[in-house]
Amino acid sequence: MNTMKNFSILLLLVFSLGTLTAQNVMTPEKLWELGRVSALGVSKDGNQLVYRVSTPSVEKNNFNTTYYTVPVSGGGATKIEDHKSFLRDQKLSPDGRHVLYHEAVKVEKVLGKDYYPEMEDANVLIYNALDYRHWDTYNEGKFNHVFYKENKEGAEGIDIMKDEPYHTPMKPFGGEADYIWNPDGTKIIYVSKKLTGTQYANSTNSDLYEYELNTGQTKNLTADNHGYDKYPAFSPDGHLTWLQMKRDGYESDKNDVIVRHNGMEMNLTAGWDGTVNSFKWSPDGSKIYFVAPSGGTVNLYEVNFPGNTKRAIIVNEVAKGDFDITGIVGFSKGQIILTRTDFNHATEVFSFDLKNKEWLQLTHVNTALYDSIDLSTAERKFVKTTDGKEMLVWVIYPPNFDATKKYPTLLYLQGGPQGALTQFYSYRWNFQVMAAQGYIVVAPNRRGMPGHGVEWNEQISKDWGGQAMDDYLSAIDALCKETYVDDTRVGAVGASFGGYSAFQLAGMHNNRFKTFISHAGVFNLESMYGTTEELFFVNWDIGGPYWDIDNKAAQKSYSEFNPITNVGKWNTPMLIIQGAKDYRVPVGQSQEAFQVLQQKGIKSRFVLFPEENHWILSPQNGMVWQREFFRWLKETL
Repeated sequence: MNTMKNFSILLLLVFSLGTLTAQNVMTPEKLWELGRVSALGVSKDGNQLVYRVSTPSVEKNNFNTTYYTVPVSGGGATKIEDHKSFLRDQKLSPDGRHVLYHEAVKVEKVLGKDYYPEMEDANVLIYNALDYRHWDTYNEGKFNHVFYKENKEGAEGIDIMKDEPYHTPMKPFGGEADYIWNPDGTKIIYVSKKLTGTQYANSTNSDLYEYELNTGQTKNLTADNHGYDKYPAFSPDGHLTWLQMKRDGYESDKNDVIVRHNGMEMNLTAGWDGTVNSFKWSPDGSKIYFVAPSGGTVNLYEVNFPGNTKRAIIVNEVAKGDFDITGIVGFSKGQIILTRTDFNHATEVFSFDLKNKEWLQLTHVNTALYDSIDLSTAERKFVKTTDGKEMLVWVIYPPNFDATKKYPTLLYLQGGPQGALTQFYSYRWNFQVMAAQGYIVVAPNRRGMPGHGVEWNEQISKDWGGQAMDDYLSAIDALCKETYVDDTRVGAVGASFGGYSAFQLAGMHNNRFKTFISHAGVFNLESMYGTTEELFFVNWDIGGPYWDIDNKAAQKSYSEFNPITNVGKWNTPMLIIQGAKDYRVPVGQSQEAFQVLQQKGIKSRFVLFPEENHWILSPQNGMVWQREFFRWLKETL
């Protein structure tokens, strides 16, 4: 009797554990346990991948960073203390005589005490032009400058930019890749946008500059180009190479690979209908490998270099799949080392055999966690748009999806607006987490996204509220015809331009959506123009200033495409999230929208992060973001 009873209890326990295992899915808590992998390079001997893992601690509200090596042929990882000893020091000159570095230098008077030294406790900032703040920081008169010094103890650094009020690395996201040595160590190539104040805020015209150590002279290498010139590198044969955009003021212009050969500039991707993210030369200097968005993913390409191969320029696709190749780390023995993500997996590092086309996963930082949960599935669908185009739509289904059931559904509104919607893995806008909480996610590659040709990408500019909004509605209308979508429980969620899209759709959706979530969304195009810091963006994408009554494109934006013009039709609950130190889409945008919702008596909530910028970066704030996101959906959907 007791034996049978115990056996029954054991069976019940096994069944219960099996049920729990089947229901073990990704959660916000698990998301913030993942190690974040950054590949640092291939070791000097070519045999090891060197990488770091930053692991968040929600309890301590910080990140712990650890360094590792792993054989490029595969194997177990080894923890290391001195990762720099494994890698070639890119900032050490080729002849070993000098070292490059950068630091902030006080150049301009901005603080009250700069003008009035006796007022030491005054808290005042004094500006005579724009560029007084950028991304999340106010300008206090300091600028990033490049220095070099002799490679010996106690050597004094030389500022190659002297008293110039310009940044290298460029703000806000530039780094050590913005300055490099030439092959013989006699010159320094660096990137800078040498404009100040209001001109700086209105332009994207960065250039490559060459500083000669022997003479102390600097010359502009790309003065004839008026858009971005960035990411300088030298080929194995010493040819200067970089990424270039042609048009001033257009931050999302086609990005091309340029090589300077025999005094002439060769555009290797001019005839290719796409835009390049990043590149690396092959070890033999015969070709360049690059990654770029294409058809809803980010793929690996190669383009031959005619200067070595004597062949016409040909771009070939090398590797693709339902994943994103997010970066090129280096090369080793016929392998190219790459970073990769997909909707179900955060960044890990892989090797790809260029001859056999075979993948090998090198890092397994989060493998155990992913193996312990049920994963979502993603499907490509194609939807006919209102202008007769075929639009790719990613549909992400909950784990253990059952097509006989009905699911609440989220229309995902991508930011940018020229942001590629590919197999990315975000620690905030994470489709895996959304699907794991029981939501179908509909993610359209609407107008304005790279990866579908230059024309498709450019259609968003000066047409924010036009075809892109029609594309969103076409996508959700098509999916709502599926029997597994509960068309009475549909929400729309997004950030930045995605937040703008939520505001714009709120005034035109004709009761399609039951709830909205807008993070850092543009609400009032006039006040956005008056307070955002990069004026070139709104000049290009909106069309110009609101007071230019003769500018038809701008006036259409400020009337038809301005969410404030349709708030009279708002009738749907909305969650608004905002970082107070966001100067790209300033906090007033969210405040204005929340004020409308409250005055109209519409269920709404305002989640403000006083110390965050356009993103939410700290672990505890990130966890609160996730919990508020899903709490709102539970209440309203």
